[in-house]
Amino acid sequence: MKFAYKFSNLLGAVYRQGNLSFSKDGNSVISPVGNRVSVFDLKNNTSETLPVSTVKNITCVGLSPDGTFAVVVDEDGAALLVSLITRAVLHHFHFHKPVSGIRFSPDGRKFVVTKESVALLYHAPGKQREFNAFALDKSYYGPYDETTCIDWTDDSKCFAVGSKDMSTWVFGAERWANLIYYSLGGHKDLIVGCFFEKDSLDLYTVSQDGTLCVWQSDSELKDLILKKDRDQPKPPSQGEEEEEDEEDDDGRAEGEVIRGKPEAPKENNAKKNVRYKQISKHFFNKEGDFNNLTAAAYHKPTCILVTGFASGIFHLHELPEFNLIHSLSISQQRITSVAINSSGDWIGFGCSGMGQLLVWEWQSESYVFKQQGHFNNMASVAYSPDGQYIATGGDDGKVKVWNTNSGLCFVTFTEHTSSVTNVTFTSSGFVIVSASLDGTVRAYDLHRYRNFRTFASPRPAQFSSLAVDVGGELVSAGAQDSFEIFLWSMQTGRLLEVLAGHEGPVSCLCFSPARSILASASWDRTVRLWDMLDSWQVKETLALTSDGLSVTYRPDGQELAVATLNGEISFWNVDAATQTGSVVGRHDLETGRKETDKISAKQSAKCKSFTSLCYSADGDSVLAGGQSKFVCIYNIKEQMLMKKFEISCNLSFDAMEEFLDRRKMTEFGSLALVDEGAGDEDGVNISLPGVRRGDMSSRHFKPEIRVSSLRFSPTGRSWAATTTEGLLVYSMDGSLVFDPYDLDLDVTPASIRKQLRLQEWASAIVLAFRLNENALKQEVLETVPHQQVPVVCGSLPDIYVEKLLGFVAASLETSGHLQFYMTWAQSLLMLHGQKLKNRSGAILPTLQALQKSIQRHFDNLSKLCDFNMYNIRYAAALSKQRGVKRPAEEEKVEEDDEDDDDEEELSEEMSVASLEDADMIL
Repeated sequence: MKFAYKFSNLLGAVYRQGNLSFSKDGNSVISPVGNRVSVFDLKNNTSETLPVSTVKNITCVGLSPDGTFAVVVDEDGAALLVSLITRAVLHHFHFHKPVSGIRFSPDGRKFVVTKESVALLYHAPGKQREFNAFALDKSYYGPYDETTCIDWTDDSKCFAVGSKDMSTWVFGAERWANLIYYSLGGHKDLIVGCFFEKDSLDLYTVSQDGTLCVWQSDSELKDLILKKDRDQPKPPSQGEEEEEDEEDDDGRAEGEVIRGKPEAPKENNAKKNVRYKQISKHFFNKEGDFNNLTAAAYHKPTCILVTGFASGIFHLHELPEFNLIHSLSISQQRITSVAINSSGDWIGFGCSGMGQLLVWEWQSESYVFKQQGHFNNMASVAYSPDGQYIATGGDDGKVKVWNTNSGLCFVTFTEHTSSVTNVTFTSSGFVIVSASLDGTVRAYDLHRYRNFRTFASPRPAQFSSLAVDVGGELVSAGAQDSFEIFLWSMQTGRLLEVLAGHEGPVSCLCFSPARSILASASWDRTVRLWDMLDSWQVKETLALTSDGLSVTYRPDGQELAVATLNGEISFWNVDAATQTGSVVGRHDLETGRKETDKISAKQSAKCKSFTSLCYSADGDSVLAGGQSKFVCIYNIKEQMLMKKFEISCNLSFDAMEEFLDRRKMTEFGSLALVDEGAGDEDGVNISLPGVRRGDMSSRHFKPEIRVSSLRFSPTGRSWAATTTEGLLVYSMDGSLVFDPYDLDLDVTPASIRKQLRLQEWASAIVLAFRLNENALKQEVLETVPHQQVPVVCGSLPDIYVEKLLGFVAASLETSGHLQFYMTWAQSLLMLHGQKLKNRSGAILPTLQALQKSIQRHFDNLSKLCDFNMYNIRYAAALSKQRGVKRPAEEEKVEEDDEDDDDEEELSEEMSVASLEDADMIL
């Protein structure tokens, strides 16, 4: 139960590539992020990442019209059928080729998948369980190049497919006698979007060079005639359409095959075929202002066309008159994807270059949602003392602060001009300190969102490590070029001391949580303990077996853990300066082999090590991560591995697999080493030695999987890791394990409910906590009468007081019974406060979880009360002014005075009420 953590959310990345889509109600955006799918709820301002992942990065997502499930396809064509209600994978399927688009029909009975130049029509999965959820109905051939876009008519009778060969094809979803296929030309560049008019066969096509063609059909949708069996043609001759059942090259049945020709199908005398004519042509680009059109979306009910361009500009046009509503630049990067919600009010934009996701309300011309992840890798992470916020620093020089409840970033600091190497919170929780390679350490205020202190060294230095003492008064940073540690005062901003003594770069700093002692790990194979009270002298020097990479204190300050270059984690007693144990963790990292490596993964693992360490909230275990896809939890007392977490299974990253694919090996070595555009040489392009993140000059850049920083939440219920993928949050999962505390034959749900009927509240609570079933504990607690709570709390054994306090803290987060659970918390703390204080170190995570829950409710309620108070004042002022005539200025002055008096009385009453609420909460 203790290590039952599971993936909870992905922060720090909101959009990578692929198509955006809105939910059925139009209030949520579904965005592909790497090999996962994130859902952003725009009404409640929260984000959630689905607990499903594909093998490679996702390229397209198809959403069913009723919003119950989605088809997710990755770069190789592997597809997952995902339920958006249960968040579970229902079916696996492989299209065997990269898929360019997927689109469900409006009635939800079929969907079209386009790969290469083929359009495949499938029966959509039904409500019943099926052996094969993806049943192929028809295959449509026609375009000569890759297909780019799909659109359906409103009644699901026909669909259109745009292609890179500058043509658009209209196909019949059923066997229509007068519309089997139709090819439309008229463009000079690849088709970006094709859209049917509402309840019509009329069509708009948009191409990359900024051209819009309007096509008019001579028939209505109701004029389509279903082909009868007796009308089926004999084996077709040259020039006629072909329809037959075929098998693909690799033996897979293609269903019914329809092969289109560039010329129109041959007509029967009885039935006139559907024909199109181009009635107008419009151009987005003005003379001399050429710009690539990269994305387009059309809202049929309001006839609004949204187009995004490579320069970051987007246009809104009203069709068919092509009237410009407005034009705006939202980014410097190309707009990759555009989507419109069902009501047509909100437009979603995705920019893959910046990792940016925007939702724009075009009528009020304002942002509904604007989020952007770190442009480059994340370097460090820090939890606030109450566990409510997470701060991250990245290689793009930005410091971002995320709310753990909503999963969204609410402030970004951009003052640094180079990579941020470390971030940390002060003990108050309202100040963030960050160190950077630009030679500055900056402090930010979370009340006013400003950079209020900037610390610098006398001569320029690149700061690679950072620590702030418990009181928040001393700020220390270690330099990687001058081997010195700098100390500043937070109050004055002045440099207090430069600590010299290390003979190598300072890799990590950590202040003791209990005393003013600074521990510094260095590449000179030592850890030095500096006493801040005794004129900054070296108190102890701990000799390591290898270069020190990371150092951290246990939450009680009595033990020190150090990660070294040889892959070991050593534990030290701080008072005696002796080593108490060590863990050899190199084999647990299990690093993979990069595509450009000349040696096997087993050999390269010998030089790998842990680069980040963190103690759990109770101090019993340590969390370790490094240049690998695994994060390990070790038990310190037993010195053994307790659990390994695989943070990613995305094969789009480098060094994921232990062995290279033999199909990619040639006589020259790996295909990854052969760069097609390397010049006149032998074509082998090997990255320079010492380049850790890939050679930036190479044409193909594949990021390597790594864990750069780890932190445990102070509440002990979650931990966060900054990885190549983003910021991954793992939370405790109570539903996974049945973990009774003191199980006996008498401890059953029936006996617990019997005690409730007898009104033996204390024994019922003890039995419920011995069984340790969450639903049962909640039932027992909420059955206890409100006035009996203090009595029950007083008669509980000490060991169950902590368990009950932890359960109350967890229940407060989700329950609506706010005052009831607050009464439990208050009674427990009042009656058992002294005993709890004696064990404050052990129950600190529980108290911090309780504080986090209360603080969140307090913030929400105070906003609501303020809003209600202003509304009441406004209503009171309006009611007094109804029907009152104002002939003279004197009456107005008198009324104003009366209103002021009434408002003062009202505000006094409100302030008394709010003080009472505050007392109750405290």
